[in-house]
Amino acid sequence: MKICAAQMESLRGHVDENMGRHIRLIITALSYEADLIVFPELSLTGYEPGLSKTLATHQDDKRFDIFQVISDTENICICSGIPTNGSSGILISMLVFQPGLPRQSYSKRFLHADELPFFVQGGKQLYIETDTKRIAPAICYESLLPEHAEEVFENGAEVYLTSVAKSAKGVAKAHKHYANTAKKYGMPVIMSNCIGFCDNFESAGKSAIWNKNGQQIGSLNESNEGLLIFDTETEEIIRWTGLEKRPGTF
Repeated sequence: MKICAAQMESLRGHVDENMGRHIRLIITALSYEADLIVFPELSLTGYEPGLSKTLATHQDDKRFDIFQVISDTENICICSGIPTNGSSGILISMLVFQPGLPRQSYSKRFLHADELPFFVQGGKQLYIETDTKRIAPAICYESLLPEHAEEVFENGAEVYLTSVAKSAKGVAKAHKHYANTAKKYGMPVIMSNCIGFCDNFESAGKSAIWNKNGQQIGSLNESNEGLLIFDTETEEIIRWTGLEKRPGTF
């Protein structure tokens, strides 16, 4: 299975423009035969807690039907971020589009203190089931909590899929933590981070992948959009940045 971490810059609050950016990266990932692509936290709006009330939507928003069409026709799972309205408040969510299956969403279960004025915690953990792997998504802060990784591992997760929005300081902390997590549980960790300005900080990219031994086997830089593709069987890594173009993709 080929899992792709997408590193991208979201235009603040502009969902339609950000959808176009997603699609361009998905098309490129497909040219490398990716089976799953994950985008950074709240990738469809940008990580902007202060705009969450205005931007929040629902899982079945028809604007995102195009992702299901791509998933069905190209046989790829797409994981993108959007704030959603829940019964008790706004959730930090990941929409999951799988070929031939109903759309699902996973909402961040553990929030950082800075997020509590804007968001509420999600409920049940989602597992993305494929033909070969059980994949556990984790959204930013919760992926740094040891109890989250322990729970999903005990429930059979084979890959830890982290969607984040982190500054340079946050990235350094995450890289160290994910290496330890991967080694402890023998579970590859895939991290997708954004670039550009988010909320009140500059995001720092460096999306990366750690193998089951805790070795970082691939990363992107801090300033360019790109893709990092991991073959779970061979542990081969493919890197692509926005500075390159593949024929027939853009």
